[in-house]
This record gives sequence, structure tokens and C-alpha cells, in this order.
Amino acid sequence: MSELSKNDIVDYMNSGYKEITSLMDELNSLKDPQITYSKNIFLPITNICRNECGYCIYRRSPESFDATILMESDEVLAMLMEANKYSCHEALFTFGEGADEFFEVRQALDKQGYSSMVDYLYHLCSETLDKTNLLPHSNPGILKKKDLKLLGEVNASMGLMLENSSSRLMETTVHSKSPGKDPKLRLKTIEDAGKLKIPFTTGLLIGVGETVEERVDSLLEIKKLHDKYGHIQEIIIQNFKPKPGIPMENQLEPSLMEMIKVVAVTKLLFPHVSVQVPPNLNIDSAQMFLLAGADDWGGVSPVTGDYVNPEAPWPELSKLKSLTEELGFKLVERLPVYPKYITHEFLSERIIEKISSIGL
Repeated sequence: MSELSKNDIVDYMNSGYKEITSLMDELNSLKDPQITYSKNIFLPITNICRNECGYCIYRRSPESFDATILMESDEVLAMLMEANKYSCHEALFTFGEGADEFFEVRQALDKQGYSSMVDYLYHLCSETLDKTNLLPHSNPGILKKKDLKLLGEVNASMGLMLENSSSRLMETTVHSKSPGKDPKLRLKTIEDAGKLKIPFTTGLLIGVGETVEERVDSLLEIKKLHDKYGHIQEIIIQNFKPKPGIPMENQLEPSLMEMIKVVAVTKLLFPHVSVQVPPNLNIDSAQMFLLAGADDWGGVSPVTGDYVNPEAPWPELSKLKSLTEELGFKLVERLPVYPKYITHEFLSERIIEKISSIGL
């Protein structure tokens, strides 16, 4: 697909019903019959964040009555052990970006004997490997290369949503108060992960005021890094959902056809990378995204909710199985790292040994 020009891709994004359905038919003729998912637990270590994104309902300030300054290690381990009972294999660690820039978070870290969020996350990931059958997958925001390298030792994969590569959005409601959403910083983190050979998940947020051309540019930026380093294992195409009380509550969410076009074009550009659309945000239209090229349901938890989208509970696995099989596909559980990355080139010896002991 490298012969496609940017104009070709924009044309696909702007195409009509006949053109996009023809592309969907072509993609499905080449598609693996397996649709994957990861059984996980969502661990929101803190909801303190330096960014104030216009779409976010997760972030809290330290003075908020419902702020989670820092989950204690014992609490995290208890949740991990519960997930272990449900045969989960992914521990999804997430927290607000730059949380330890706040005094309250640094104080909580110091109380537990850690100097930074990265050091604490390393400890939690190490405990996960030592005491459970789960594999860590961390989403800690933008990081320095040395911190990525450290966390790569104890993570099966890591992730950071690019969202969009347009610096213009930094001047709009979506990111004007979010220094960590500077696309140059996010692309550098994704590139550093490539240099370190860390299996990586990234993606786009659709419907936050970006243009079609900016969507295409964002996909091409990811493609450029993947062509160079080969580390992108999964691309998430996530649709904006308005929520009461957020600065963007009156923003319209993207249409189903817009989403279908982005999914299909993503799969066209990345035929060997998994494409995911979060099923809990799109359960009524989820099958359309499978037909458009999506081949993964992402993480689904039998233990915790989606703290970023609390209004949208995870679908039951039986529901996903039914939706998948109705289209003639087969639902298959996967680990947080995709099979082709389970090599010494991409994973530490510690992670490879753990995967061998799990035997999924």
C-alpha cells in the first residue's frame, strides 16, 4: 500500500457509499477469520493529571473530593489477585500524565518509598509479574527514553494515543490546557519506543475538531514510524463521546460513516497491524467496524469498568462472541502483546519467561 499518495488516502476518506463499501469488501477478502480480545483489569493508579483536555471526565485536581491521589501498593495487589481469579492476563496500568508534578502525589509516593511515578509503576509491574499470571501493559503518558527503557523490562507492551498530529488543535478547546498533548512530544515518545523495540499501541481520537486531512496526516505519521521501527502492534480508532460537564459537551460526535471510513483507511495503510474500535463506546455499531477492517475488540474486563468512559460498561464476553460469530468470525483471546512480538528482539527475558509460564 506504500504507493498510495496522501491525496489518494484523502480521497478514500471523502469517498461515497460505493467506494467505501468496495474497499470494505476488498479488506474482508484478505481478513483473518479470527477477531481477538484481551481479558484485562483496568488499574487507574491516580487521576491527577497536568493536562486538562476538553473531552476528559477522568482527570481530577488534588483538591477534588473524589480525587485518587495515589492507589497504595496493597490495594493494587488486591485488585490484581482478584483479576487473577478471573483468569485475566492483562494488567492495564494508567494514570494522569505528569501526576508527580503535584506536591500531593509526590508526598504520597514518598510515603510509600518511591521518588517518582515511573519508579512506583516499575514496582507495581514487577509485583504483577512475580505474584500473578497477568502481564503489565502501561499507558503512563509521554516519557523520557530512559524511563521507557526501564519500564520496557517489566511490560509486555506499552501504549500512548497520538490522538492527532496537528499542532493546530493545541490552540482549541480540546488541548489548549494540555501541554502533554503536544503532538511533537507524543510522536517522540512513540519513536523512542520504536528505537527501544517496545511493542506499542497508539491511535487516533476522532471527532474533536480535526479535519479529514489532519486525520490522514496523523495516520501517515504513525506509518512513518512503524515503517522504520516495526513496533506498532495495534492502532485504536476511538470516537469522541460528549459527556455532561466537560468543556466539549456540546460538540457533536463523529458519524458512523466517518468512523467506518477512518477504520477502513487505517486497515488499508496498516494491513499487518491490528485495528481496534472500543466496543463499549460502539456496541450498537460494533459489527460494522469489523466489516470495515477492525480485527480486535481491545481490552475487556470482567473485574473493573472503563474509568475513562464510566457511562459505557464493557460488554459481556458472551455478547462479543455472538457479535463476532454472527459475521462468520471466531473470537480468540490474546495476550497484551501480539504473537509476532513475542521474541527476544522485542521483549525482556523476564517477560518471555512469564509468557511461557502462562501458556495461553
